[in-house]
Amino acid sequence: MQHVHANGLDFAYLEQGSGPLVLMLHGFPDTAHTWSHQMPALAAAGYRVVAPFLRGYHPTALAADGYYDKATLATDVAALIRALGGGEPVHLVGQDWGAIVSYAVLAAFPQLVRRAVVMAVPHPAVVARSMLDPKHVHRSFHWWFFQLPNLPERALLANDAAFIDYLWTYWTSPGHEDAAHIASIKAMLAQPGVLTATLGYYRAMLDASKGDPALAELRPLMERAITVPTLALCGADDLRAELMTDQGQYFTGEYRYEEVAGAGHFLQREQPAAVTRLLLEWLGK
Repeated sequence: MQHVHANGLDFAYLEQGSGPLVLMLHGFPDTAHTWSHQMPALAAAGYRVVAPFLRGYHPTALAADGYYDKATLATDVAALIRALGGGEPVHLVGQDWGAIVSYAVLAAFPQLVRRAVVMAVPHPAVVARSMLDPKHVHRSFHWWFFQLPNLPERALLANDAAFIDYLWTYWTSPGHEDAAHIASIKAMLAQPGVLTATLGYYRAMLDASKGDPALAELRPLMERAITVPTLALCGADDLRAELMTDQGQYFTGEYRYEEVAGAGHFLQREQPAAVTRLLLEWLGK
């Protein structure tokens, strides 16, 4: 475990290998360890792989300013790239919230990224349209539940954090087992202040007043077309796959979409060999 100071916070991160930097961003409910299958393979292929624990995810620090909006998260990643990349653009890989933040970084800071991979979450414009479709509203029920005060924190930790087990079972393919990894997620979320911080991502997503007003000029840049060469991946068993099949109009650079058979939302855990192969192929182009 290593640490770096970026955008006013102490970030913890995992690192393997040497060579061109690949920055890998996790989602919720998850940690940087979600990339444990991909990091050794990428390192063996000649990359320096860094997986940070995002803002508020222990052992990264809680945000003293309380901001967890997308513009703040994108600014975090830009600062991490500058702090860790030695002045060179990096490869960026993100899943779930890591993908949400990656879309913003690719649009607002294209000069910082060579090639990118976004996984399991569609482009934000597609997500916005999907909220008129009842099955996608149902799929994302947690977005609205997490807006409530206090109750989500109690519910997520009750009964040995059974809510976390439920989300992983709901979002993954039948029969997927990842007990040790999920146990580590539960332990991380139980650290003081962490669960409220991670839920802050969702609360800021639906409440503009929770965003940092100092970043107002950045927000329009996050809506620009993406020029960075980007591979989009989704598990074939993830309902969001139907949303990601037709989002190429938001990319003016090289773009490709692939589905991973036998995988749901956490495709990097469910079908690690297939995801690793696709990452190596895309980043090596």
